[in-house]
Amino acid sequence: MSLFPNLWHHRKVADTSAKGCEVCYKPSTSVLITPENKDFFYVCPSHLKDKGFCSPIVDHEAAAAKRKKEMDEELEKIKKEYEEKQKKKKEKEAEKKDDKDKEKEKEKEKEKDEEKKEDTKSNDKDTTKPEQKTEEEEPRIFALQRTFYQQRLDRKRQAEMAKKNRERLSNPNFFPSVPKGMP
Repeated sequence: MSLFPNLWHHRKVADTSAKGCEVCYKPSTSVLITPENKDFFYVCPSHLKDKGFCSPIVDHEAAAAKRKKEMDEELEKIKKEYEEKQKKKKEKEAEKKDDKDKEKEKEKEKEKDEEKKEDTKSNDKDTTKPEQKTEEEEPRIFALQRTFYQQRLDRKRQAEMAKKNRERLSNPNFFPSVPKGMP
């Protein structure tokens, strides 16, 4: 039975709390920690991208749900815009029927001009809209490669053994007592 699973969450700490990377000893603010907080170590972000050190664990279900939500929001937005355009067209058609033929021709020209203006405005709105993040977020969960994981387990076991030895040495009953009788 292993002490903890090979599942590590990536966390960031404050710049003032930066410590040396476990691999290259450069100061780093990135920390890999187990879910139960049993073990942690500092690591450079560049090592997280190295396939020889660790591999990211991607939650495909969560990513798919996020994409679906974005698509649904965009679909609703497009539907609303379409409905608004249809309402405007119906209102203009009703006005045209009431007016004379000359006024109908003038309004058609105005309508075409307005539609062109609206199309250019909607295109302008899309271009002025701040770009959403096209980059996917960095993975947050990693699995260490076998050798690095085994090193972490060995280090944790050695620390536990050292703690037990210190406790034994601090206990006076651990050492044999001085003989009381004559030899």
